[in-house]
Amino acid sequence: MATIYLSPSTQEGNYYVNGGSEEQWMNRLADAMIPYLVSSGIQYVRNSPGMTAASSIRASNAGNFDLHLALHSNAAPESQYGEIRGIIVYYAPSSADGRRAAILVADQLRKIYPLPNLVRAEPTTTIGEVTRVRAPSVFIELGYHDNPDDAVWIQNNLVPAARAIVMALTEYFFIPFLEPRPPRPAVVDVSWGYLNIRYRPALNAPVVARAYDGARLTVINEWQGWYLVHFDGAVGYADARFITLI
Repeated sequence: MATIYLSPSTQEGNYYVNGGSEEQWMNRLADAMIPYLVSSGIQYVRNSPGMTAASSIRASNAGNFDLHLALHSNAAPESQYGEIRGIIVYYAPSSADGRRAAILVADQLRKIYPLPNLVRAEPTTTIGEVTRVRAPSVFIELGYHDNPDDAVWIQNNLVPAARAIVMALTEYFFIPFLEPRPPRPAVVDVSWGYLNIRYRPALNAPVVARAYDGARLTVINEWQGWYLVHFDGAVGYADARFITLI
């Protein structure tokens, strides 16, 4: 399945006008995203607050990720402190995949932000987590933390924003968006050798793993006759008719 590098801000010195830091609130946003990533089958590796933008870039480039996703909030120039609102989703102008992902994220955030006309996807050639990573990259500036209205909106809408971002990711990866539910143990039940586990819920989708009859796995979610499963380190879809919940 798809794997992203999840990079919430490590900027602990960027303070919100009403309390807390950019690092604190963007890590809370990442926390809120995790259940939706897991429930929809998107795997992730996450940076840590002790890292920097440079070390996050190195860690991302050391892996094989399908998307680099950076979570930040913005700050206006000193002359306009507290006066600007809006969400910007940055991408590299040379990356068609990055642009598509940024547009999808902006489209979903536009549905929940109170000023949708102030949400936009925009190219950049100056942000390192966009221009210096190998994977297609999206860099979200989720409002202005020096603006009281934006700061409150971010703090009160972490879960809706997390859900919107993951919904955009599922669109990007062409997989279903699934709401979180408790995982369930299960066993493969086939009368032949093994059950194919596929990237998407379709018989022509690439096979990511094979589970032999009697193999134990974890059912993460369900979609139209398919189970989203975790098996032997792989996540993918398997025909629900050949899996027995235990």
